[in-house]
Amino acid sequence: MPATPLPPSGDVPTGPRTCDASGMVEIHRMFRRGFGEAPDLVRRVREGDAAHAAAVATQLETLSLGLHAHHEGEDERLWPALDERAPSCAAHVERMKAQHAELLVHLTALDRALPAWRDSAAVTDAEPVLSALSGVNDAMAVHLPDEETNIVPVMEYTITEPEVEWFSEHGRKSIPKGQTWQQLGEILASQPDGGDEWLHKRMPAPGRLAWRLIGRRKYAAHRAALEGR
Repeated sequence: MPATPLPPSGDVPTGPRTCDASGMVEIHRMFRRGFGEAPDLVRRVREGDAAHAAAVATQLETLSLGLHAHHEGEDERLWPALDERAPSCAAHVERMKAQHAELLVHLTALDRALPAWRDSAAVTDAEPVLSALSGVNDAMAVHLPDEETNIVPVMEYTITEPEVEWFSEHGRKSIPKGQTWQQLGEILASQPDGGDEWLHKRMPAPGRLAWRLIGRRKYAAHRAALEGR
């Protein structure tokens, strides 16, 4: 569903900014990169290489959980807040809901296809995974830039910092146990500068130190497993 221009400026929320919503764009980068590289990662798994298939399947399952949670948080808290505080954004909110519904179809197909491929590492079982990934990537190519253009700017004049933190925490809770460093590495790798600015903006000094001492090594091992090295 194509985007339409925002209403005249008089109908758009004005006044002081109420939050920094740049985290929305930052997490979108991770989803773009992760799902974007996924078809190539799947195709590189050799027939019957169950260990390699398991590594890639785990990555895709974690990405899917993250995108499910990201959208569930928006459905639960963001759209109602915008409906109440920025009614001129209603057309955009309805379009976001429709785009979420479309993405849910493809994510559900991916969730259903991954277990069989994980177990068999068979090319025939990879085809449904690749088909679902194609749907996810096509839908995200429409949804993410639309949201960044038409929703994020409105958020910054209507959503509070505690609410933004709720969305962040909701996303963090979706990360399976044992995948935290791997997913942090994926977020950092998807940022334009490789993540330096993100680390200094989003993590306290002890967390940055832990990343250098522990996380970076775990992420390197994660990438080696994904790439079959």
